[in-house]
Amino acid sequence: MKQKRREAEVFSISFLDVITCGFGAIILILMIARTGTPVILEASDQNLEGTVRDLQEKLFQIRGESTILNRDLTSRQEQLSNWDERIARLNSDLASLYEQLAKLQEEKSVNSAVAGELEAALQQMTEEMQRLLSQRNEQKTDFVGGIPVDSEYIIFIIDTSGSMFQYAWEKMTDQLVTTLNVYPTVKGIQIMSDEGEYMFPQYRGKWMPDTPGRRQVIINRIRTWNPFSNSSPVEGITKAIKTYYSPDIKISLYVYGDDFMAGRSIKEVLDTVDRINPKDADGNPAVRIHAVGFPQLFENPVQYQGTVIRFAHLMRELAQRNGGTFVGLNEFRF
Repeated sequence: MKQKRREAEVFSISFLDVITCGFGAIILILMIARTGTPVILEASDQNLEGTVRDLQEKLFQIRGESTILNRDLTSRQEQLSNWDERIARLNSDLASLYEQLAKLQEEKSVNSAVAGELEAALQQMTEEMQRLLSQRNEQKTDFVGGIPVDSEYIIFIIDTSGSMFQYAWEKMTDQLVTTLNVYPTVKGIQIMSDEGEYMFPQYRGKWMPDTPGRRQVIINRIRTWNPFSNSSPVEGITKAIKTYYSPDIKISLYVYGDDFMAGRSIKEVLDTVDRINPKDADGNPAVRIHAVGFPQLFENPVQYQGTVIRFAHLMRELAQRNGGTFVGLNEFRF
């Protein structure tokens, strides 16, 4: 039993010696081997510095863009404030215009007797129109009085020159209202200047619907509508016919003006309208042309009355050739 214990002790010591030598060799190898170099650490530091520099540049760029955006935002806010001020001023001006309109209506109500006479005259005119319309097939060139009211669509060509706007605008507005009243309802309405400019550009090349609200909008707008004019209705007439002519609908074109400046000859205008407004087999044009002449220029000296005479001559011939009526007013005041 004693011999076996000694053999176990010898084996244990030898084993420990082997293990110790092995560990020592591994430690020596680890100490000798090159596991890394300082260069790699320095490269890593350089890469980190480059990344930080890039991030700083991006930060500065973002801060610059933020400053620009803040500046734009401030500018937009100031612009919005200016728009709010303009809207407030426009609302104030609109309220003032409504007050002026109310005063004008009150002044008109004072002249109730005159209004009654005008209404009676309008009734007589309407009856005369109907009588002439019934006789149209027998007397196609008789335009003694009255305006045929069988059209489905109406177009107004309005001279917006200074002489009209300053002296005859209120009278012209009443004439427009009177004409609208003659037509209780139509399929379409259009308003253009003598230059061919639309009162409502959103309806360019289209017909405005005929409703009580639309008529009131037209009347309200006409009081301050004043586009450029060259004192010639030719452009507006030809543009209206070229745009809206259709052989299968009836159109009445009303021209309100006071003069026709020198330039194009009357014959040239008549020939042009004859070409773009042909007649049917019965000799009836698709577009009737009516006109109302305002006489304020006759208050000028005789040497300055040539343009109003040219207008009357042109519109009388155009109306007669195109199934309409020319009315020359004797007074442009109320």
